[in-house]
Amino acid sequence: MTTTEPPRARASRPTPPRRTTPTTPEPVAPAAEKPSRRGLAARVSLGRVFAPVPSEFLLIASTALLLTAFGLVMVLSATSATATAKGEAPWEMVLKQVMFAAVSIPLMFIASRLPVSFYKKMAWPALIFGVAFQMLVFIPGLGVAADGNRNWINIAGVQAQPSEFLKLGLALWVAFVLFRKRTLLADWRHVYIPLVPVTILAIGTVIAGHDLGTAMILVLIVLGALFFSGVKLRIFLLPAIAAAGAVAFFAITSPDRMRRFLSFLNPNCLDDYFNDCYQPLHGIWGLASGGVFGLGLGNSREKYDWLPAAANDYIFAIVGEEMGLIGCAVVLALFALFAVGAFHIIRKTDDPFVRIAAGGITIWIVGQALINIGVVLRVFPVLGVPLPFMSQGGTSLLSVLVACGVLLAFARSLPASIARREAAIAEARAARERAKLRAVR
Repeated sequence: MTTTEPPRARASRPTPPRRTTPTTPEPVAPAAEKPSRRGLAARVSLGRVFAPVPSEFLLIASTALLLTAFGLVMVLSATSATATAKGEAPWEMVLKQVMFAAVSIPLMFIASRLPVSFYKKMAWPALIFGVAFQMLVFIPGLGVAADGNRNWINIAGVQAQPSEFLKLGLALWVAFVLFRKRTLLADWRHVYIPLVPVTILAIGTVIAGHDLGTAMILVLIVLGALFFSGVKLRIFLLPAIAAAGAVAFFAITSPDRMRRFLSFLNPNCLDDYFNDCYQPLHGIWGLASGGVFGLGLGNSREKYDWLPAAANDYIFAIVGEEMGLIGCAVVLALFALFAVGAFHIIRKTDDPFVRIAAGGITIWIVGQALINIGVVLRVFPVLGVPLPFMSQGGTSLLSVLVACGVLLAFARSLPASIARREAAIAEARAARERAKLRAVR
């Protein structure tokens, strides 16, 4: 009987190690060749300086510069005749405007480099400075009155209009207050306090100087900020109706304003040619005589003392007379492009402060331009507001260009806003996908 042994388990052969070709170690750079942290930081900061800017930045900056340059040319043309008649050089009256432009344009780009957090911190100081500066017009010997309005100051021979700075301060302050209360805007008490009392105080300093036109622009800024804050319609309509009633009250109670308003409604304005209809008629005649192509740069006839405010409130009439319908269309197109760039900021940002402040500033600049052009076209009565960027007035040019710098700073923040929005959308999409997977399981 033979016995068979059980089969032994095969011992697994050890796999031989793979042959690897020896690699030579990479030479280690000496310590002197390694980039230092300071050099890396310098490269990063340099890259931020030359980083590409959004298209909104280019659109707003280019239109602001073009309108400013166009305005300087038209102010020179409008003032050269009267300056020569006084025995001065033709460019004598435009030199101040050029000096303000030389200061304002760098300030615009400096303001564009400041972060959004800086403007949030400066909201209260900007409003306090604007109100305090406006109160200087009531100091005897410092305040200057003209045409029934006391809205200027004269310091060392330089005349300034403090209410122009109040516009920017009010826009930033209203945006900051509504931004801080963004979760409480459904309640009218949180919207109106402290917004309404402080706004009435700020605008009241301008009304006290009998400048209803500037007060109307300030009201537009507040209403624009309220609109873009997203408050309920009934909360927005009550201040709008109250503002319209206040404007009507101040117009009716002032004999001078009521006289100008009645002359605006008068269909036979030639009957009052030598009084309140004199300047509006010459503004219309200047626009009409320009035709399509204009009389040519410098060939205006109305600027020879026929149009009293040729370089200020009626600069658009000189544009129409010398550059014709084409020149007027170019000005309107530039303001339209400016508005497109500003409204793109409002639409793309995810920061409520940026949206509200940009809305107030845009309504200020574009609304004031439309009011000024409407006055020249006799769509509105004479209100005495300048054409932004173009009318003679250094303070107006300075405030508008600094406000443009604030818009440019907001435009620089758009890439971060878009990145945050895309990240939030991606996170929401991923959450939905995870919820679907859990439902399937």
